[in-house]
Amino acid sequence: MQPKIDRILLCLSLAAAIPLPAETVVTQAAPPRAAAAAEAGSTLTWQTDYSAALAQAKAEKRKVFLFFTGSDWCSWCMRLNKEVLSTPEFARYAKENLVLVELDYPKNHPQVAALKAQNAKLADRYKLEMYPTVVILSSSGKKIDRLGYQEGGPEPFIARLSKL
Repeated sequence: MQPKIDRILLCLSLAAAIPLPAETVVTQAAPPRAAAAAEAGSTLTWQTDYSAALAQAKAEKRKVFLFFTGSDWCSWCMRLNKEVLSTPEFARYAKENLVLVELDYPKNHPQVAALKAQNAKLADRYKLEMYPTVVILSSSGKKIDRLGYQEGGPEPFIARLSKL
């Protein structure tokens, strides 16, 4: 229980120390997670449109992987990304089983207003309490599990996903 509390306190202290950017409406070509994956040569596709992801999951009979992240300020999110989500093992599993959705809550770069509003609604719907949080949905959109950062690299993370 103590490590979970420590992570919450760390994320809260980081959030309090970094000022929020002024409200700005811009277009965002790709989410930070998707841009990082592209730079690393990964062919994984990370969506930001929740509704489109649900439709794709239903059509392809795959689970939806909602990744709630603070990409530019949350150290645990960055660790999950580096140690699990950016690995070849996760990429192989995800390509066959998941529709990936990045729901980012940045502090140092602006987001399009519609994306910011969608992410705020989803944080409320899935009762987001800390970052990172991963919510797994069935192909019909029903919540089936909730995960966070865990040590051990991609193997235990993928093992848990495989049991769903």
